[in-house]
Amino acid sequence: MTHPAFDLVRETTIPEIASGATLYRHKKTGAEVLSLANDDENKVFGITFRTPPADSTGVAHILEHSVLCGSRKYPVKKPFVELLKGSLQTFLNAMTYPDKTAYPVASQNLQDFYNLVDVYLDAVFFPLISEDTFRQEGWHYELDSTQGPMVYKGVVFNEMKGAYSSPAAVLAKASQQSLYPETTYGVNSGGDPKAIPDLTYEDFKAFHARFYHPSNARIVFYGDDAPEQRLAILEEYLSQFEPIRPVSDIALQPRWQSPRKEVVTYSASEAEAGKKTGMISVNWMLDEIADPGELLVLNVLEQALVGTAASPLRKALTDSGLGEGLTGSGFAEEYRQPYFTVGLKGIDEADGDAVEALILSTLERLAREGLDAETVEAALNTIEFRLRENNTGSYPRGLAVMFRSMRSWLYEQDPLSPLAFEKPLADLKARLAAGERVFEDLIARHIVNNSHRSTVLLKADTGQAAREAAEERARLDAARARMDAAAAQEVAEITRNLKALQEAEDAPEALAQIPALGLADLPRTNKPIPSAWDEIAGIPVMTHDLPTGGIVYLDLAFDMRVLPARLLPLMPIFSRALFQTGTAKEDFVSLSQRMGRSTGGIGAMRWASARRDTGEAAARLFLRGKAVPDKVGEMLAIITDVVGSARLDNKARIRQLVLEDKAGFESGLAGRGNGIVNMRLRARFNEADWATEEMSGVQSLFFLRELITRIDTDWESVEADLEAIRTVLLGRAGLIGNLTTDAATLGTVRPLLGDFLSALPAGSGAIAPWQTDATKGAEALTFPGQVNYVGKGADLSALGFEPTGASAVAVRHMNTTYMWDKVRVQGGAYGGSASLDPQAKTLSFLSYRDPNLLETLAVYDKAAAFMAKGIGEQDLVRSVIGVIGSIDAHRLPDAKGFAALMFHLMGETDESRQARREEVLGTTAADFRRFAEVLGEVANRGEVVVLGSAEAAAKANEDKALFARITRVL
Repeated sequence: MTHPAFDLVRETTIPEIASGATLYRHKKTGAEVLSLANDDENKVFGITFRTPPADSTGVAHILEHSVLCGSRKYPVKKPFVELLKGSLQTFLNAMTYPDKTAYPVASQNLQDFYNLVDVYLDAVFFPLISEDTFRQEGWHYELDSTQGPMVYKGVVFNEMKGAYSSPAAVLAKASQQSLYPETTYGVNSGGDPKAIPDLTYEDFKAFHARFYHPSNARIVFYGDDAPEQRLAILEEYLSQFEPIRPVSDIALQPRWQSPRKEVVTYSASEAEAGKKTGMISVNWMLDEIADPGELLVLNVLEQALVGTAASPLRKALTDSGLGEGLTGSGFAEEYRQPYFTVGLKGIDEADGDAVEALILSTLERLAREGLDAETVEAALNTIEFRLRENNTGSYPRGLAVMFRSMRSWLYEQDPLSPLAFEKPLADLKARLAAGERVFEDLIARHIVNNSHRSTVLLKADTGQAAREAAEERARLDAARARMDAAAAQEVAEITRNLKALQEAEDAPEALAQIPALGLADLPRTNKPIPSAWDEIAGIPVMTHDLPTGGIVYLDLAFDMRVLPARLLPLMPIFSRALFQTGTAKEDFVSLSQRMGRSTGGIGAMRWASARRDTGEAAARLFLRGKAVPDKVGEMLAIITDVVGSARLDNKARIRQLVLEDKAGFESGLAGRGNGIVNMRLRARFNEADWATEEMSGVQSLFFLRELITRIDTDWESVEADLEAIRTVLLGRAGLIGNLTTDAATLGTVRPLLGDFLSALPAGSGAIAPWQTDATKGAEALTFPGQVNYVGKGADLSALGFEPTGASAVAVRHMNTTYMWDKVRVQGGAYGGSASLDPQAKTLSFLSYRDPNLLETLAVYDKAAAFMAKGIGEQDLVRSVIGVIGSIDAHRLPDAKGFAALMFHLMGETDESRQARREEVLGTTAADFRRFAEVLGEVANRGEVVVLGSAEAAAKANEDKALFARITRVL
């Protein structure tokens, strides 16, 4: 099809993504449009601008936040939140990258999709971006009175303080920046908290004018919507612009001829002093790669080198004993000049040179001697399986396609070439069959003989937090000293005005302009998941006839309730040990290669939840695998070997697994602080959440630290416990199977599954009592961070309240109004929300990267008063729509089959789920008033858990004597 405003550049079919692809160029502005037509109901739109920043003030990141805070057509404070509140969206976000900013949306509902597209187009091209928005989302001086202390506030400012509290994030950013000192990749596009206050409003506005223009835009549509309508929608906006010549090219980093080294530090606690807290990465910049075949080869090489625990480079590092686990390692290909990075965390800082030497010597050996044939075969099959399966999980497939196209399109290359993999894959197979040293030559050319290399050593600095706080205080005090009385009064006035603006309500007529569906547009019934029960070899098996593209998905759910409580903390190590210690037949390298050659992956997953029908805990270990039909027998044979003879006596390997899990938890703590707090908080209310905390929360970290000592001093008892888990857990008793594939394949797989199930050991089947820890009282978990994660919650049923579907509507409204405004907008935290668990009947308030502590708890306690005010009809309808959207979340076929199993395990039936939907659809203002009453009880009787700095905890106790316990985590 054609449109008079667009030139047709190219039209083709891409079988790999089952899409017709048409590339257009807007005649007037030069905007480029990729239109992908297919039968995917999960429609995607995205507009991407090339936005290379020149410094680390975070201008691109702050602008990404700000354009979604009101526009010409939709002049409200937070159209983004209004969409979150009342849309059936399956994706709604914006992302800042080192060289681009993307604004994608997705929805299964056509009218909703068009609404989202219109709001986003108006936001990026015609944002209001007032100075107050800049202050709120970026940074500002906050001065409550001319006599009080002045502080920095701003959402992005605090978000990036949180990012710099994570040593893993500090190393990753330093590694990238070390390779590109003369280009945009040498600065932090997210913003460095030390540099963010250097950004002026004038520079902020200029950045938008320079880059947010159709002439600098790359636009993608994907899905089953009408292609001609896409162009009509775009023309309505693009026609309002005159062409410009955007100066947004990404400069190439000039090569250097000798490697460089850097030492960077991160903020650590005194308790970490003298321990193995260092990290190191070795990094190589590659030349620009235009050939999609070479990018495919690099992906296979990455999988071969570090993709599994048995990969030779990864194994050499973990076997060395020099560290506790890999840093983020592999190829970073979303750059004009990609880079390869590999490293170790949990090292002695003095061993940095030894780690670097080991990395270099291992790569030199692999380039010289070659990769093992089985390793190559397994890596190639793994990448091919991923490409063909195209399984993006809950992430819309169209979004993955969009970002793949940007790998070339952003740099003036063909956007379609990264989407078609059949020819590059066939070419690679032919080269390997001919005996060509494909990967060895690649290692030599891109890595071993590549002098553009940096080594970054990350060291713990116990004084850094105090020093940075003092530097920030000194900078603020200096700025305050430069102000005369009138200037100070002006800052105080700006502070008051901004708070007043943040608290002010949008005009009803402005809110009414935000496009939204009505209740009549919502389906009244839940989407059914095809399911049937079968009995195979005496085991109940749920089957799902779904179009899986010829792939068989198998889930085996073993009942963890048979385990004594004391063994639960061992489950993460047991889960990994099953597949990463080898079997009686083969070592773990051979086992890993076998899984890679024959399957799309086999692994273990732990899960626990309260049951809706009984309130009791359901807890399962899932063994999950996927394979094409003619490999299902081999997949089952692998699981048989693992279940029966996994080498749980492999002391050295299990010790490595424990160190890796410990290091991973510690280095990633700051990135998931709200989740850590939530687990700790909910563990007080029910068995299922207590079990989750034992296996995955802070308690599991404490256990891992003790387990290392046990392995070294009492290995026999550890091995005995692991064997006890296998004997009791991995048997037929209590087992449930789940099989998702098309009907014809189900018939061929059934006998194979029957033979497998018949051969399993009996298992225990006897439910063990769990004595949960009922410790109460506010607790502070401390780590050397610059922000807090503040939690408060309660068991609603214990407070006399039974949550319904209407409660979910109330929580959604509270999150998209009160919590957003008070915690994020006014409080300056990166995020704040309440979470309702309908199975456990618990509610928890949580904040993310929060500069406040007591103030945030006060916000939680005032939520009851806010909810008691009631809700308008427009807000009520939008919140209902938003909850229905989450209930009807888009799922790929394998996820549908697994969701059906989870519903069963949680005690959910089709009838109970439909009843919940009807409760949602029937929500009234009276439901909000009832919910407000229980929020008042949560304020009075709720439990508190906070993750933050020791200084923040001490200050809270000084001001309010809040915490009964202060527990150091790091």
